[in-house]
Amino acid sequence: MAAHFPPIGPSPVRSSVCSFRSALTIALALVFAMAIAATAHAWDEAMFAKRPLYAYPVPPGQDTVIGELMTYKIRKGDTLLDVGRWYGLSAKEISDANNHMDWWGPPVGAEIVLPTEHILPNAPHVGIVMNIPEMRIYYYPPPSMPHRGKHGLTPASYSASRVVYTFPVGLGRFDWKTPVATFKVSGKDRNPTWVVPQDIYEEHLERDGEAEHVVPGGEDDNPLGKYRLRLTLPLYAIHGTDVPWGVGMTVSHGCIRLYPEDIEHLFHMVKVGTPGRFVYQPVKFGWRDNQLYVEVHDDLYGKYPGLWNLAIHEVKRLGLSDDVDPQKLEKAVEAKTGIPTYVMPGGDPDTAGSSTTSGADGVSPAS
Repeated sequence: MAAHFPPIGPSPVRSSVCSFRSALTIALALVFAMAIAATAHAWDEAMFAKRPLYAYPVPPGQDTVIGELMTYKIRKGDTLLDVGRWYGLSAKEISDANNHMDWWGPPVGAEIVLPTEHILPNAPHVGIVMNIPEMRIYYYPPPSMPHRGKHGLTPASYSASRVVYTFPVGLGRFDWKTPVATFKVSGKDRNPTWVVPQDIYEEHLERDGEAEHVVPGGEDDNPLGKYRLRLTLPLYAIHGTDVPWGVGMTVSHGCIRLYPEDIEHLFHMVKVGTPGRFVYQPVKFGWRDNQLYVEVHDDLYGKYPGLWNLAIHEVKRLGLSDDVDPQKLEKAVEAKTGIPTYVMPGGDPDTAGSSTTSGADGVSPAS
């Protein structure tokens, strides 16, 4: 289960008997989250700014599945954008996991799945790893790094354990694709000034009839937000945003946008010189407790002729032919839920029932 406790936690869909995960499940922001539960009354920027920090233990051995699926009951006035932001997700992730539910008008009373379970990308567990089709960053701090969150709630035992933080992102449009690349963090800026590139200036001028060459740091309409991580990739950066609902969308000119509270956490944790890589993995396979799962996302930039062909290729490349039920895999590829889905032959693994504690009949952050 994720190492965090929301104000009123959503209900877990799966349970696990893995003693490793149980031993390492520690709340980075437990006390603070409990305080929010007693005081929060509506979705607003002040509440999001106090959202608990999400972290997961890095699994041992061959295991690469982190987190647990959870459920949430939609309340009047909820949007998937608000619910997603509170639980460290994007509206797109929740929509994909719930039969493409409407972002702005989800049905009141519906119990939805929160896709708070992920297969780690197939990449070294070092520094910043971003999977482009998934639109999600994974940050692996050095083992010796003190795990101090924004609010200073740091269990001492956590500093000896490997953890991974994960954040949803917004990425470049189809005509301004975020590239597959390796890099290092070359600098860090608070309240960065945006010097508008000439091609973007001309685009804005044609679209709006007016445009600026420079947007000062700290301005409410600065698209870089309040924090920026500069990269050794020319013209690209990881930064905040003045439009948080763009997280989970392909709306930028190639840069990586995070929720304001997420970039603030990442900014304080990441050091200059941290290595990173952007990978492109719409189909990921991962193990948990000797059970094989697949996680399928949209081929965001149309890189492959078909996800089914890619999935079969990955099965062969990873030597998983004897472990995969082709029919289960085919259904997972067709659904593209973004949720780790069991694909081994035979019956599905045992799952636990759930009883929603947040939503129309209970207390949630938006109550």
